[in-house]
Amino acid sequence: MKTRVSDILKKKEGKIFSVTPKTTVFEAIHLMASNKIGAVLVLDSDRIVGIFTERDYMNKIILEGRTSKETQVKDVMTSKVVFVTPDVSVEESMAVMSEKRCRHLPVLDNKKLIGMVSMGDLVRKLIEDQKIHIQSLTEYIGLSY
Repeated sequence: MKTRVSDILKKKEGKIFSVTPKTTVFEAIHLMASNKIGAVLVLDSDRIVGIFTERDYMNKIILEGRTSKETQVKDVMTSKVVFVTPDVSVEESMAVMSEKRCRHLPVLDNKKLIGMVSMGDLVRKLIEDQKIHIQSLTEYIGLSY
């Protein structure tokens, strides 16, 4: 049975970090640093209008010579947000991330935001599943370490 994104969300705390389009980049970066995360969703009311990532900061603030205290997130966020649904498998999610060159995916259920997964979340889950699979195989053939 394939692990689904919904399985990962069940184990996460469920907190979704977000900012508004008018939030300064400095405030967004502070939120990210305080929570040790690499991205925040940009919400206008409850609607996703973008995502702001460490990569956006590097490419659109630092390299373009802007200042984080004077620039609003709406001016540097990624507007085309790629997302998945809770029933998508971990492997499918990783394929989407690889193809779209992103490290964070919002999870929408019936157009409602229910969480976000990162590449790290997916990799940790794959490793966990592989350890369990290896353990059951070694028990099956009678090996012990």
